[in-house]
Amino acid sequence: MFRTAYRITGNVADAEDVLQTVFLRLARRGANASAVEDEESYLRRAAINAALDVTRWRLANPMVELPDLSDESMVRDVGDLMPELRQALGRALAQLKPRPAEIFALRFLEGFSNPQIAQMLGISQVLVAVIVHRTRQLLRKELLPYFRSMKD
Repeated sequence: MFRTAYRITGNVADAEDVLQTVFLRLARRGANASAVEDEESYLRRAAINAALDVTRWRLANPMVELPDLSDESMVRDVGDLMPELRQALGRALAQLKPRPAEIFALRFLEGFSNPQIAQMLGISQVLVAVIVHRTRQLLRKELLPYFRSMKD
């Protein structure tokens, strides 16, 4: 869950806030929490949604953030994405509707296949593929200025 939240929010503090939010929501559900069939899927989806909420809040309430250099292993775990691209992707994801953002995160940040996502969400594989395709097109438009500036 932490890696999922970190990949979306881009920093350790926000990822920790996401975990706390998810567990508080789960605790508030109380007895209903045991009714969750696939706990791993539920927690992963809850982390994605909470991380997107944090990212949207950050966009609506801009502030100067200090870089988090305390955990070098997390920086390495993100992969080859440069910090600027990761931030641009986070901003673009935050502008999406919740379902497409969730499906995109499951597919490309968490590495699940379309059939796995369809099963997790209880929707058809065709719908997942359509949403992935449309979301990629939207994100491509949003991130195009970033990639153009990299060429310069």
